[in-house]
Amino acid sequence: MTAPRLKIFTGNSNRPLAEEICSSIGMPLGEATVTSFPDGESFVKINENVRGQDVFIVQSTCTPTNHHLMELLIMIDAARRASAHRITAVLPFYGYARQDRKDQPRVPITAKLVANIIVAAGATRILTMDLHSQQIQGFFDIPVDHLFASPVFFDHVEKIKMKSDNIVVVSPDVGGTKMAAAYASMMGAQLGMVWKKRTSATTVESVNIVGDVKGRDVLLVDDITETAGTLVNAAKLMRANGALSVRAAVSHSLLSDIAYDRLREGHIDELITTNSIPVDARDLPITVLSVAGLLGEAILRIHKNESITGLFKVKGF
Repeated sequence: MTAPRLKIFTGNSNRPLAEEICSSIGMPLGEATVTSFPDGESFVKINENVRGQDVFIVQSTCTPTNHHLMELLIMIDAARRASAHRITAVLPFYGYARQDRKDQPRVPITAKLVANIIVAAGATRILTMDLHSQQIQGFFDIPVDHLFASPVFFDHVEKIKMKSDNIVVVSPDVGGTKMAAAYASMMGAQLGMVWKKRTSATTVESVNIVGDVKGRDVLLVDDITETAGTLVNAAKLMRANGALSVRAAVSHSLLSDIAYDRLREGHIDELITTNSIPVDARDLPITVLSVAGLLGEAILRIHKNESITGLFKVKGF
């Protein structure tokens, strides 16, 4: 029996990343028409044979979230109806991930709902990166491969560390402490944490800091930022407590106009992020690192039914 061929397709959320993924593994991006009718309905046509093939669909569900999510669902359905052997949804960024729990009366768990509809559309596997919370993997009834951006960040951060042996890694909120601890272990750095209180969807008040940052270079570590409220308030607190410099490493940067305004205040010396979603650096000190190689290698290993555990390791960690 002939082994299924690997084919990669993409929607419109982040085509440059999909093209870079294909380039990194030396194969062409699959041909598909993904467009919209005048009334806004999405239309998809896969323009090549996928019968019995191993299909990967690259689509970040970023702004406009609902539109890109529908593109993903329709592409999955098109591949399923074209008799693809296996369909892996590659989600460099998983939208709705912050709605992962019922924390007040009469609200949905939208992250679970999105997982349900992706599976219902016909996906047989998920490849994603730096989910907002680990338990989202359990929302799927199909295999989930969850990558971390830390290997991509590490080389860049190591260059910073070469310039300073006095770095402290800080989580801007309690929920990110585990991630910050992993970075601190990799770098051999001290660990800190900020206790914060959210006053609205766009406003965060940093309350207190755990750890010593006086006379140190601070690296804030988080999985996602949209308004930069958490990061900027944490940076202000770091500087008020004597930090020499403040950088932030964030996996997914969905930067709004509010975020750009806050970053212009200059409390953060550098925002280091990935191209999991398109990022406009504008005239700000924003460094965008590519995750194409990481995702490309994961796609190859999944296609060959090999382990992807090695992709989690950075210098033995």
